[in-house]
Amino acid sequence: MEKNTIIAVVLSVVVITAYTFIQAKFFPAGQTPASPQAVEAPSAAPVTGPAPQALPQNLPGQDTAGAMDAGPRQEEHVIIDTPLVRVDLTNAGGDVVSFKLKEHQESGDYVEMVLSPLPEDSGGAAPPHAFSVAFGNLNARPVDSLFYVNRISDYAVEFYRDDFVDGAGNRFRLRKRYTFKPDEYMFELAVSLDGGYSIPSLNMNGAAYTLAFGPQIGPRFEKLDGRYDYRHYITYANEKRKEEKIKDSNTPTIITSRVSWAAIAGKYFTFIAIPDATQYEIAFSTRPEPGLPSASRFYMSRPALTASQTTDTYRFYMGPKSQKNLGIYDTGINSFNLREMDLSRAASSSGILTPVETGLKWFLALFYRLIPNYGIAIILLTLLVKILLFPLTKKSSESTLRMQTLAPKIKELQEKYKDNPQQMNTKMAELYKQEGTNPMSGCLPLLIQFPIFIAMYNLFNNHFDLRGAMFIPGWIPDLSVPESVFSFAPHRIPILGWSDIRLLPFIYVGSQLLTGKITQTPDQQANSQMKMMLYIMPVMFFFILYNVPSGLTVYWIMTNFLSLIQQLIINKFLKQKRAAIETAEKPAPVIIPPKARKRRK
Repeated sequence: MEKNTIIAVVLSVVVITAYTFIQAKFFPAGQTPASPQAVEAPSAAPVTGPAPQALPQNLPGQDTAGAMDAGPRQEEHVIIDTPLVRVDLTNAGGDVVSFKLKEHQESGDYVEMVLSPLPEDSGGAAPPHAFSVAFGNLNARPVDSLFYVNRISDYAVEFYRDDFVDGAGNRFRLRKRYTFKPDEYMFELAVSLDGGYSIPSLNMNGAAYTLAFGPQIGPRFEKLDGRYDYRHYITYANEKRKEEKIKDSNTPTIITSRVSWAAIAGKYFTFIAIPDATQYEIAFSTRPEPGLPSASRFYMSRPALTASQTTDTYRFYMGPKSQKNLGIYDTGINSFNLREMDLSRAASSSGILTPVETGLKWFLALFYRLIPNYGIAIILLTLLVKILLFPLTKKSSESTLRMQTLAPKIKELQEKYKDNPQQMNTKMAELYKQEGTNPMSGCLPLLIQFPIFIAMYNLFNNHFDLRGAMFIPGWIPDLSVPESVFSFAPHRIPILGWSDIRLLPFIYVGSQLLTGKITQTPDQQANSQMKMMLYIMPVMFFFILYNVPSGLTVYWIMTNFLSLIQQLIINKFLKQKRAAIETAEKPAPVIIPPKARKRRK
């Protein structure tokens, strides 16, 4: 062997031995310290007391030997700022503390999508975080260890720690990597477990880990009443949308079948989770939180690992329920190259009226493009619907008039055959056939109109574009909330709980009373019960509609005024029709020709 070859081999052995000694001495188990420049945001106050445990205390086989890496000694926060969102992440568990939407306001601040109890309501307890990881099923305790931080870019950050152990005492690494996009509300979270060659599998009570979101999506609310503010739990699989029901707040609803996505939808904003191809177990829960009685939690449990490492990639959407923002995931024009995801189904209502509501929404958008004021667009849409339904309303009124003219004959048959109901029904059917009318023809047009009115109600109550839309400056600045002409908050009217004086409900009552007076038939006006309903119904709806969105009240008022005008037109027509019917039914006068006079001779 040549002399140079022997020298090269000896030097290589020395270098390898020195490197192995230095790494074992200063960086045990491959641990690398985080760069102090990795986090750009200022650190939080140092954490006092012992460092938090890496795993739940009841996890069997947890190694607490002093040789293990204690990890960082203080909590650090990372701020991700995009044109659309401002996200606050903590290295305590690598979780999301705050997710604010910069283009949407709530009480003078950005809309907060990670809704936690207020400090004064939670008794000083640490607020729960979103996107936490727990080793095991959804009952396992979330990891709250302090992670090392690697700030990859302005829109990406990674949290990692190496000293987690499984039930057999084998060590593995947990890594959480967040990637945000500057012009989208969707972001990516990659969760990695890496045990090297030491772990053949990872099974904690039937699952590798559970990723959780909670305790509630924002914005902050006073009450979830199911109509004007709510949380819906939705799954989407095989091109079918399903609303999941949670019967018991202490018992989560679990979905074991594979889904394309799952969502928690509020009135105007939504949280949507898109898992990868792994068969996850998904759960929704409304288990309350101290200081937050209405919670909406989401869990994804990953099946037990049969390998030493895995990387699971999730996509999450947290933002407005608008076609503009959700529709891009159908076309493929997005940073994640997603297409045909049907995420807009999280924003649409379910049921047979969905196509009707979609059509009305299209016309509302069309009118808004013509006149960029959603209050005027609501009025124009209400007018369009009234015009389209006018033939049906007219037909119903004609049928009602015809039945009124037949009332004497019907009463005569009822008196004549009162002891023989079967014969009476037969004779009345013959009368209807002879007169060419049907007693149900007056109700049928109203039944056809009713689904359209319900669809319009849902549209004006839930349409995202009405949020923050001004109608009349100084009076109706936001069509998605009740208007107010005077507020005496924080004081409230006893029993009713009102803290504002509103004008629209009073206008509604006046329009309803006037419309009812005009639309009542003579028979109804003579009926004491019908006269009572004329006054009771508007008063009842006054209390029902007092705190509804002003856009919805504008719709009801315009419906009443247009119905009034429509009825005046119909009444004029019916007057002519009634005169024609009475003329046709009046027997023609008998003309007796005069007798011829005899001529005198």
